[in-house]
Amino acid sequence: MGTAAVPRRFCRCACFCSENLYVARYGLHVRFRSEQQLRQDYEPILRRRGCVSPKDFQQLLGEEAALAPEFLAAAEYSTSSGADLKGLLQRLDTVSEEKRIYRLPVFTAPFCQALLEELEHFEQSDMPKGRPNTMNNYGVLLHELGLDEPLVTPLRERFLQPLMALLYPDCGGGWLDSHRAFVVKYAPGQDRELGCHYDNAELTLNVSLGKAFTGGALYFGDLFQVPSTLAKPLEVEHVVGQGLLHRGGQLHGARPLGTGERWNLVVWLRASAVRNRLCPMCCRKPDLVDDEGFGDGFTREEPATVDVCALT
Repeated sequence: MGTAAVPRRFCRCACFCSENLYVARYGLHVRFRSEQQLRQDYEPILRRRGCVSPKDFQQLLGEEAALAPEFLAAAEYSTSSGADLKGLLQRLDTVSEEKRIYRLPVFTAPFCQALLEELEHFEQSDMPKGRPNTMNNYGVLLHELGLDEPLVTPLRERFLQPLMALLYPDCGGGWLDSHRAFVVKYAPGQDRELGCHYDNAELTLNVSLGKAFTGGALYFGDLFQVPSTLAKPLEVEHVVGQGLLHRGGQLHGARPLGTGERWNLVVWLRASAVRNRLCPMCCRKPDLVDDEGFGDGFTREEPATVDVCALT
């Protein structure tokens, strides 16, 4: 009896996108974890290559760093020895202790601007585009833009998972293994608001990218599994560059846009160890259907090898 190994899934190290940055102006690859680390490791060589003044250095940080220092610090703390929830909460803004909703800066302003420019170029192109989800008609799926693997996967694996493991250990925060990432757009003549709903995810990150707008605040109720009322929902204003972290089952929606355009990056974070037991949408054991990519985050238990003789 012979066996054949299941084809391996080849991967890459997340450092390629989060730490291995090429600074074209100075012809140098750098490893970026924080401003202090960057100065300590590279300031002498950067000075020799023309990065001399404080203005030069700040411009370098603004252009090359996608992740906000506060986000990097919170993620670094989450992976440190002795890290606990109490210590992490000191590095976040607790929007609602009862609802377990938190906020912190995620992206730098220059990165938000650069991402918006890419999104608009893609929107204006004739490339095929899918709807972000069943609720939003305008926006972009990150994998269609080619940014899912380079941006969102390392964001989930390296930075969000240690954060979520401390914040939401009971919701699969330590077992996140897939995601669905998309950008939603609200504008006059397009989507202007979003009704009350819950997400097809264990956990959600929602980051405001811009632009200039009024209105459109998010509102939150209780968990969808709990009989509740939205008579007095919690309203949360958007802050460009900052992200809200909440449970996927938290009822929420968006108030009508007043003026301008609002773009948000939404990442549905999924843990197959949780959802394989109970689908968060139908609240039953999932009836699995094969799909492409991450699908909806469910997995089938498969053997490590396939019995060749059994197939003949």
